Amino acid sequence: MKVGKLVLLGFALAGAPWAVAAQAPQERQTPKNWSYDVGQRGQRIARPNRVTNPDGSWREEIRQGNCVTIKERSAAGEYKETRQCNPVTPPPQR
Repeated sequence: MKVGKLVLLGFALAGAPWAVAAQAPQERQTPKNWSYDVGQRGQRIARPNRVTNPDGSWREEIRQGNCVTIKERSAAGEYKETRQCNPVTPPPQR
């Protein structure tokens, strides 16, 4: 009876690190100086370009194709978001 309990205890201790590793998958962090993050499916996702001022206000630009979304927050906490899309003009024909 003691041998059976010792064998089960041995298997439980040997499998414990694997169980912990399976529960907590580690995410790789993209270096801060890169202009994008990597999404869950491996796609590149552009990082927002945020500038924070000493008074706590900030401005962030997000580019998606021809569109630019600008998010701003003042030091007083007022939030403003604007979006502008510029159509692509074809090159002049000769």
